[in-house]
Amino acid sequence: MSETTSETTSETTPGGGRRVSRRTLLVGGSAAGLGAAAVAVYAARDELSRMWWRLPGIDKPRKAGVVDQPGAEWIAASGANWRWADRPDDYVIDRVVIHVVQGSYDDAVRVFRDPGHRAAAHYVVRRDGHIAQMVRELDVAFHAGNRPYNERSIGIEHEGFVSEPRSFTDAMYRASARLTASICERYGIPRDREHIVGHVEVPGTDHTDPGRHWDWDRYIRLVRAVRVPRTST
Repeated sequence: MSETTSETTSETTPGGGRRVSRRTLLVGGSAAGLGAAAVAVYAARDELSRMWWRLPGIDKPRKAGVVDQPGAEWIAASGANWRWADRPDDYVIDRVVIHVVQGSYDDAVRVFRDPGHRAAAHYVVRRDGHIAQMVRELDVAFHAGNRPYNERSIGIEHEGFVSEPRSFTDAMYRASARLTASICERYGIPRDREHIVGHVEVPGTDHTDPGRHWDWDRYIRLVRAVRVPRTST
């Protein structure tokens, strides 16, 4: 029997119970401490592995004005409202989050360009179906109010108000559905309600959008009906 084993046995107390020796507590405490340290080291390594792009000369190419979604207009959000990343290499993209701005398209663009707002979605969809891209898909936009969801998702903002059914036009639904279908195709995301969610469904959020007037059945049907051309590699 080893020294460690012989000194870490428990002792019988006067009442017939078992008392753990001081040696056991010390060894157990050390093991727990080492376990916590190991977890911290792995967490630090994981974080560092996601930050390689911060080193000079190796950030992923970004061309001014180039969009991920064909036909979208590039309008850059303030750098305070998103952070650089290298998705999907550092964070897997497996969600699309649907938002309603509670205002106009111009309102959304204005606040996403405001560094004091501290939030932005990747896209904004107007009532007539026009789409602006404001954050690149490879980067993390601050749109969901939940860091893990920000890291794993693409956010799509829609012009309108949750209390006004007229906000959600046919042109908006169809343009947004084409956008969501394209995102799903790019990242292999299933076109279903588990992976295409409302802001209200993000854990910990206090938002209610897109609200009860957003027609999810219609939207998912439209998303599934879109045939996205495959690009050659």
